[in-house]
Amino acid sequence: MFKYILLGVDGSEHALRAARTAGELARLTGAELRVVVSFDPVPPYLGEPFLDRAMSDRLKSADEILKPALKVIGDIPGELHTEVLEGPAGEAILNVADARKSDLIIMGTRGLGRLATLLVGSQSQKVISNATCPVLLVR
Repeated sequence: MFKYILLGVDGSEHALRAARTAGELARLTGAELRVVVSFDPVPPYLGEPFLDRAMSDRLKSADEILKPALKVIGDIPGELHTEVLEGPAGEAILNVADARKSDLIIMGTRGLGRLATLLVGSQSQKVISNATCPVLLVR
């Protein structure tokens, strides 16, 4: 069925529910699960030491998003990987899905983004529109 599942998380309740679903599906299928978190790009004009501090803060925030998601996922029989990337979430998820040959993307319907559409979050909509594999959205 599914061998390589990609899960996009952003710390929202929808993302945590998606993490629970991804964990259950990985346990049922024995799939490898890759969890992706992205953060806004750090403007290069900040200069030192502000650039380092901004990167450190963003990586710390990404870790704080990953921890509860990994806890909700729990133990799975397949491999569990994490990736933290800089850039818009939709682009990051699509790039990882293509690079890692994911055969399913799981994510929440609404995230923590500042701009969201009425029914489906803007990043979810971008992934749905551009993914080359099935996408499972979790409410």
